[in-house]
Amino acid sequence: MGKAKIGVQMMMLKGKVEELGVYETMRKIEELGFHAVEVSQIPMTAENVAELKRASQDFNIKIAALSAALEPMLPGMGGETLTNDFEKIINDCKTLDCNFLRIGMLPFTTSGDKDKIMSFVKKADEAAEKLAEHGIELYYHNHHIEFQKYDGEYLLDIIKNNTAKIGFELDVHWIQRGGLDPVEVINKFEGRISLIHLKDYRIGQIDMSGFENEFDQGKFFQAFNNVIQFAELGEGSLDLKAIIEAGIESGSQYFLIEQDELYGRDPFDCLKTSADHLRKLGYSDWF
Repeated sequence: MGKAKIGVQMMMLKGKVEELGVYETMRKIEELGFHAVEVSQIPMTAENVAELKRASQDFNIKIAALSAALEPMLPGMGGETLTNDFEKIINDCKTLDCNFLRIGMLPFTTSGDKDKIMSFVKKADEAAEKLAEHGIELYYHNHHIEFQKYDGEYLLDIIKNNTAKIGFELDVHWIQRGGLDPVEVINKFEGRISLIHLKDYRIGQIDMSGFENEFDQGKFFQAFNNVIQFAELGEGSLDLKAIIEAGIESGSQYFLIEQDELYGRDPFDCLKTSADHLRKLGYSDWF
């Protein structure tokens, strides 16, 4: 079995960054034993970029990947995009010694429209070509919507089969939620993966609050269907060892722990739970 690096997707620490600042949040990450991060949903102000660089050097934490949209998710929506902020994003990558950049999802404006999706795919691959000239690789991160079919083909396969330069950051929870086996999907994307998101897939309890006095069938089925949870590693049903081994075979360099919802837990406690589980599986020297 090969060896890669286990890190943290910082989206789940957004609140901690607002509370503690970038530098102290990175200190806590290092204290948990992590030495790689992917930066997402943290404003890339000059101050934050400088603090990321300082913390990366002081705590020996590799900036594995940065995040950017290709274009605004909705008309008028803020945030940096490759369309509008190309040079700034390149400069941030170079400042932070980072050669992986990832797109978090399709723009909402493409939803359900194959022609708009194909236009996005073309522009994303062109952006990947331009970034490659600067030594930066562009990756696309999936959710469950990429397992919707268009003319009998999964959206994720459409993106893969109509691009040459884009890589894929596969999120194993969202693959499972999309109805496919994460190991099989990872195997199918061999050679186009450098980044994998690790989060477990848990079935929680049905929330029966509000049904004490009367039964509302519509509300009940909504509660019944809303039991899928994002879980700490080892707290759900995914075969994480098989997933990691498939990821290594397919070329992944970083396995990044992420949890979209924490259900009241402290994010550092969630990260410790996940890290402890990976160490039990035999990946202690990957941190």
